[in-house]
Amino acid sequence: FEVPQSVYDVFRAHAAEGAKKQVAWNALWSEYQQKQPELAKQFQRIAVDKKLPEGWVDALPKCTPDDKGKATRLWSQDCLNALANVMPELVGGSADLAPSNMTLMKCTGDFLKESYEGRNFRFGIREFGMGAVCNAISLHKTGLVPYCATFTIFSDYMRNAIRLSALAQAGTIFVTTHDSIAVGEDGPTHQPIETIPSLRMIPDLTVIRPADCNETSGAYKFAVENSKLRSMPTFMALTRQALPNLPNSSIENTEKGAYAVIDCDSPELILIGTGSEVSLCWDAAKQMSGKKVRVVSMPCWELFRAQPASYKDALLPKGVPKLSVEAAVTMGWDEWADAFVGINVFGASAPGNTCMDKFGFNVPNVVACAEKCMKGEKGVLSDGSQGKH
Repeated sequence: FEVPQSVYDVFRAHAAEGAKKQVAWNALWSEYQQKQPELAKQFQRIAVDKKLPEGWVDALPKCTPDDKGKATRLWSQDCLNALANVMPELVGGSADLAPSNMTLMKCTGDFLKESYEGRNFRFGIREFGMGAVCNAISLHKTGLVPYCATFTIFSDYMRNAIRLSALAQAGTIFVTTHDSIAVGEDGPTHQPIETIPSLRMIPDLTVIRPADCNETSGAYKFAVENSKLRSMPTFMALTRQALPNLPNSSIENTEKGAYAVIDCDSPELILIGTGSEVSLCWDAAKQMSGKKVRVVSMPCWELFRAQPASYKDALLPKGVPKLSVEAAVTMGWDEWADAFVGINVFGASAPGNTCMDKFGFNVPNVVACAEKCMKGEKGVLSDGSQGKH
């Protein structure tokens, strides 16, 4: 191709201007490093090198089964505030639900017009706008790690922003709470049924439903790295109700997507739970005396799907009956299980524990379904319809 001389002249002029700007920037950066050495180091790490601080993972909480359990939204609060102290690049807020989502960073103030030193964003009741803003913060590529929060059910209002975060490769962390019918008295308008399974359908979105302290910490470790290092989104679904801390849970196991909470050689049955239903599976297995039952926690389908075939086959061996238990529609569980306990109907307005019990998320029903599964029954064994009678 022949390039006219005028084109060379235009681009060389731009290059000369760029060189001047580079010289000016180098002088400004040198002066800033001398006047503000600590802030300069922070800027270098966050915005230039785009690295996470040394030892940041150590700030995340860790528990044993002997430690008192609490709602995963409260463990999320602990994780966020622990990270906020060591990660000045963490910014975000809630759609007018910070006291319920537990997403306020206590070490910093509000980000406001003419007052930019705070890191808490008061988004107001505008879920789509909130998600879009966080996507833009990530896509600006300044090294910031944005999060936004609302109730799990209200993720429908920002659905397109969630989808676009995966499509555009934005590292937004979507923190949602009140993740099932255990929400309670707010009733079916606020109780997610199809929400979490439908979000799992979005390509390149990682959906995590933690079951205890360590799994929540594992979710945050993955989400922060997914945002900062890979610029990809993560969606968390957290409980309103308290949950016990599980045996064998850890940050490392959470990152595998699924692992054995209770293990045994040559299991006769495998119970697979997510979130609040893992402890239910644990309790059900205790009632099945004389049976060799493995209990698997599966906080994240996407992470488990990415594991080596050898790991997946060892955890969920072919030929062993598998029963999934999740307080959501049963769609999709046939990828991992033979039979399913779920809720394929809308919920009801009642105390959270009452809702869970009436719709079949109790030990006697899980044990009864497990026994049917061991006898070869497959498909939906409990769909929540008993709660409508």
